[in-house]
Amino acid sequence: MKYRYNLRIMDRIKILESFGKLLDIMDKLREECPWDREQTLESLRTLTIEETYELSEAILGEDMEELSKELGDILLHVIFYAKIGEEKGAFDIGDVIDRLSEKLIFRHPHVFGDVKADNAGKVIQNWEHLKTREKNGNKSVLSGVPAGLPALIKSYRIQDKARAMGFDWEKREQVWDKVIEEAGEFRTEWEKGDQDKMEAEFGDLLFALVNAARLYGINPENALERTNRTFISRFNYLENKTIKQGHSLEDMTLRQMDQIWEEAKNDLDK
Repeated sequence: MKYRYNLRIMDRIKILESFGKLLDIMDKLREECPWDREQTLESLRTLTIEETYELSEAILGEDMEELSKELGDILLHVIFYAKIGEEKGAFDIGDVIDRLSEKLIFRHPHVFGDVKADNAGKVIQNWEHLKTREKNGNKSVLSGVPAGLPALIKSYRIQDKARAMGFDWEKREQVWDKVIEEAGEFRTEWEKGDQDKMEAEFGDLLFALVNAARLYGINPENALERTNRTFISRFNYLENKTIKQGHSLEDMTLRQMDQIWEEAKNDLDK
């Protein structure tokens, strides 16, 4: 046991050395590299968004080597923002780490305190209550959902936060009545031809479907991305098969394309 403990200490020392080296590199880049020297919080923002999507792609692809690389890119941005904060006299990387540590301890009283939480649902409920009590924290439960989130993810987060406060269906099966109701209301507006109301009702229908996904333990963003990838794979099969036959998709009938599409399903879904 003592041997394993010593190994852990050695690993931590190695990690701290690596982290210190990274901070030294950032200091040098900020001083000597023309490009790094010119960067601001605003100029880095869009690059950070791009890096986040690349990280997401690595996660979806379950590519651990790529995931390690993309996490490094995200860490670079964290270090970069902290360096700029230090230059402005606002905060440094130590402040970032300390505040995160304090937040994690405060929001996990079932680990660092005497609060009881024997399941993940109770942990999330406690988390949301604690967030509203934090100094300079969110004024309301839903104010913690970033306004700039993509609509599908935002919808899921809104519903998840409301659930943590007890605002949810008594039985998850009840959500299907809501889905059917919203589908009917959309159809009514479609039959009337009112485009604005159709959009509103379609939004309600999507919101209900996201709710259903959440209740059945499905992340709708992941589910939709899975379908996107499946469609891309099958459509590429259709396109490549058509080219090999010396044809163009524009010259084919829908029935001809459907035949190859069925081939794609059989060949690719094995």
